[in-house]
Amino acid sequence: MTDPIPSHARQLFSTVTADGALELTIRDVPVPTPTGDQVLVKVAATPINPSDLAVLLSAADPNGFQASATGARSPIPDAARNFTAPRVGQSLPIGNEGAGTVVAAGDAPAAQALIGKTVAAAGGSFYAQYKLLRAHDCIVLPEGVSAEEGASSFVNPLTALGMVGTMRREGFSGLVHTAAASNLGQMLVKLTKAEGVPLVCIVRSEAQADLLRGLGATHVIDSSAPDFMPSLIDAIAETQAFLAFDAIGGGRLAGQILTAMEQAALRTQPANGPYGSSQMKQVYIYGRLSTAPTEIGHNFGMKWGVGGWLLTPYMQAVGMEEVGRMRAKVASEIRTTFASNYTARITLDEAVQPEIIAAYARRATGEKYLILPNG
Repeated sequence: MTDPIPSHARQLFSTVTADGALELTIRDVPVPTPTGDQVLVKVAATPINPSDLAVLLSAADPNGFQASATGARSPIPDAARNFTAPRVGQSLPIGNEGAGTVVAAGDAPAAQALIGKTVAAAGGSFYAQYKLLRAHDCIVLPEGVSAEEGASSFVNPLTALGMVGTMRREGFSGLVHTAAASNLGQMLVKLTKAEGVPLVCIVRSEAQADLLRGLGATHVIDSSAPDFMPSLIDAIAETQAFLAFDAIGGGRLAGQILTAMEQAALRTQPANGPYGSSQMKQVYIYGRLSTAPTEIGHNFGMKWGVGGWLLTPYMQAVGMEEVGRMRAKVASEIRTTFASNYTARITLDEAVQPEIIAAYARRATGEKYLILPNG
């Protein structure tokens, strides 16, 4: 027998206050009743992704949180007040993706068919005990796959597939990826290996390099090593990887990648006077692990680009048929190519404890937290 559905349940919110602080609070909210093609999911597991942290913590000092009666509170530095001004007074729900069991459904056949199924979905507001979704937004997890295993079925897996898809759509034949030992980076290693796509992985330590080599990565470059640039040039020359996805964002790395790409291209292409090689070189910034300004130099010719990349616009561009194929692939390979590993599992209450906030806010490579909203 399933537990009765309560009238109210708990949910986590992030609010920028008028006095210059950020408050994390857990509140009781009404549990919605699904109608039509809607389903109600009892959320079992939801990950903390970097994209979640950007909303959850905004510009607050992650080490400055103090416990409050309803959650935790931290000051926002004066220099960031203008950045956070549009959020003042707005209580924002958090959680881009998650998984759980469908416990109620509207009268549409597609919704009724999901009752009792373990499903994964995206769409925000997952740091809650219950989530209302449309049936067609859900991925039904394969028999025996748990909600924890399927909790990260969208953001990282679809991003990895979107990176490879972007490479093909834009006429490139290989990829460079930074912060490559992350959960996403590990998925990308397995995906590109299976599909025969050359991949250059940039990491920050030899331990991270060993991790990726253990997964089958061939070209792993340690950015902390003294021979970083020569090694990167050699790897790009060998793989012809002239498209990069950069999770770091700030600092010199994007410019260094473009420089290495140009030097690699010049090994097989003559320079066109001051304009450099004829090879197009592209870096997409898709994360901001560093909030420092992005430094771009000028020694990589004239045929290059730096831009932003997000999963949602990519999916809009490729259309629902392609997105359906991507989702089906994720579901079928959720225990292999797209498996996620978690450092810790925490409750909603623990998610607003100052010492735990400081831990998951480090965004350390290879560390990923999973929230279990129902304990």
